Amino acid sequence: MAPLLDVRGLRISIATDGGLLHPVRGVDLSVERGETLAIVGESGCGKSMTAQAILGLLPRKARLSAERIDFDGASLIGLNQRQWRGLRGRRIAMIFQDPMTAFDPCYRIGDQIAEIVRRHRPESAAPRAMAAMLGRVGVSAPEDRLGQYPHQLSGGLRQRMMIATALLCQPDLIIADEPTTALDVTIQAQILRLLADLQKETSVGLVVITHDLGVVAGIADRITVMYGGEVVETGAAGAILTSPGHPYTQGLLDCIPTPGETARRTTLGYIPGTVPRPVGELTACNFADRCPHVEPACRQSRVGLAAHDGGRSVRCLLAGARQSRKVEPA
Repeated sequence: MAPLLDVRGLRISIATDGGLLHPVRGVDLSVERGETLAIVGESGCGKSMTAQAILGLLPRKARLSAERIDFDGASLIGLNQRQWRGLRGRRIAMIFQDPMTAFDPCYRIGDQIAEIVRRHRPESAAPRAMAAMLGRVGVSAPEDRLGQYPHQLSGGLRQRMMIATALLCQPDLIIADEPTTALDVTIQAQILRLLADLQKETSVGLVVITHDLGVVAGIADRITVMYGGEVVETGAAGAILTSPGHPYTQGLLDCIPTPGETARRTTLGYIPGTVPRPVGELTACNFADRCPHVEPACRQSRVGLAAHDGGRSVRCLLAGARQSRKVEPA
């Protein structure tokens, strides 16, 4: 049976005055029904751009190429705006990263949410559906909140409103870009439980884009680690979090403070340097300048994504020689 979402060879290029940028370089990923895929990595690694490409929301200057981007067996490449409007919100929904700019400041929250509901559901169902979903995501007095403007809500409330909007039409696939960034820990746990409950009820596929590996440990079935616009490691969440195969994945795990390790580590781990600017084609390992295990061979040619034990794929010549470390769920 084909996966719910199947992306192969996704590449994005953007022409700028400083040269041709390649923010996404040949990304492959797939999501099954009822599965949670976590895409992790630093800012600038191409995670959000990948999500925008799947939803047809790339900037005008961006150019996309791919072997395929299939959703439920149908290709998403080349859809016109009318076809996208019928798909977004109803079958594929996105929780955007920035709650400050997700809503138009000139219109009431309720009017903006109702526009989406009325497009995909009977108009009479809109008020009841909105109030019920806002209650599920922890919004008190939902009827009153629907009459307010975005600037009258806190960042956390705007985030919850945005999550409720994405869930209203019960989509088959939800792409959540940092969905709990603006929320306190109690509301964060409530939202994650809600997403898990929806998966049990409807078998919705979920793609979570995040920096928080603690959250990933608690909800993800599989993990895809991105660096410099390409996938450097992918596989089952448990295997990657306990025994990472790529030094970048190990570096991300070392940056997490873990209870009980204070006595063993005097300083918190970090990855030196920054994500490289995605200019030009790659001729060597993209992570070589920041890697603590770099060898001459890493700088001599491109490193491919190779299959390893346990169904994992790793883009590293030294895969498997990493120190294991268990990450507990947040």
